[in-house]
Amino acid sequence: MNTTTQTASTKLDVKTITEFLAEQPNVDVSRAWERCWGIHSGIVDRVKQRFTVSKHPATAGHEYFTSLDKSMEGSFNAWTGPRVEWLVHSWLGNRKASLLDMNATVFLSQQNRVPHLVIIFGTVPKLFFYADYTPRVDLRMNLDYVNHYYEPANASAIRFRGLPEFTWNWSHGTYLRGLMSPVCTSVMGELNEKNIATCESYLEEFVGRWFQWLDEADRQPLSRDERLEQQRYDHYVREVGYRTDPMNVLAQRAFGPEEFNRRLELRMGTQQMAEARGKIAED
Repeated sequence: MNTTTQTASTKLDVKTITEFLAEQPNVDVSRAWERCWGIHSGIVDRVKQRFTVSKHPATAGHEYFTSLDKSMEGSFNAWTGPRVEWLVHSWLGNRKASLLDMNATVFLSQQNRVPHLVIIFGTVPKLFFYADYTPRVDLRMNLDYVNHYYEPANASAIRFRGLPEFTWNWSHGTYLRGLMSPVCTSVMGELNEKNIATCESYLEEFVGRWFQWLDEADRQPLSRDERLEQQRYDHYVREVGYRTDPMNVLAQRAFGPEEFNRRLELRMGTQQMAEARGKIAED
C-alpha cells in the first residue's frame, strides 16, 4: 500500500511567516488591498463616528511611507480619545509582490471591560483573515465574562471555521495564541473575491455585536480603582502583543533593527500609554 506523508512545514496551517516569505511569488495583490482596506476603513470610520477621537501627534507623517530600498510600503494612522485609547488603521507590504499585512484595531479605555476589537487581513499571497474580541480578563477565572461576551458569538465562529474554503491558521507566536479568545477566527484561503466577501459578511455580524456590547456596558461603568487596574492589564497586553507578533519579521527585514524598533514603538503607542498611565478618563 502506498502512503504519503506531509511534513509540518509543508502544511499551510502551520507554516511560519519566514517560510511564506522564502517562497513568495511576485503576485500583484493591489485589488485585494483595495477591497480589504475598504472593509477596514468602513469599520474604523464607524468607530470614529461613535467616539470622540483625535489623531495622535506621534503618527504625523506616517500616512504613507516606504523602506529605503522601496521593497516595502505602508501607512500608519492612530487616534486616541476619552473612551478609545488606541484606534489603529495600518498596513505594511508590497502590493506588487504578494505581501500585505492590514490592521484595524480598537483598544478601548477603561470605562468598561468590553473586549478590544482586532481585525486583520493579509496576503502571502493566499488570503489571511483574523477577527477576535481580545479578552480584558483571565477567562479561566471569569466564567460570567465568557458567557456574556463569547458564548453569544460561539455558534457563528464555529460555522465560519467549518467553511471548506478556509484552512485554520496556527500562529507560531505562543503569547499571541494565549491572547486568542474562544471565538477567534484565524484562517487562510485562496485569494479571490468570493472569500473576501465571505469575510466581509462575517464581520457585519461580528462588529455589530461588539457595538451592542458597548451600548450595554455604558449602563454598568467601572469604579476608579477598577479602571486603574484595568489600565495596567490593558497596557501590558497591548505592549507584549505587539512585541511578540510573528509578523514583525516583515518590518525587520525591510527596515533594519533601528528603524524597526522605532516603528514598533509607534505601532504599540508607547508615547500614548506613557501619557495616559495612571490617568483615568471620566464618563
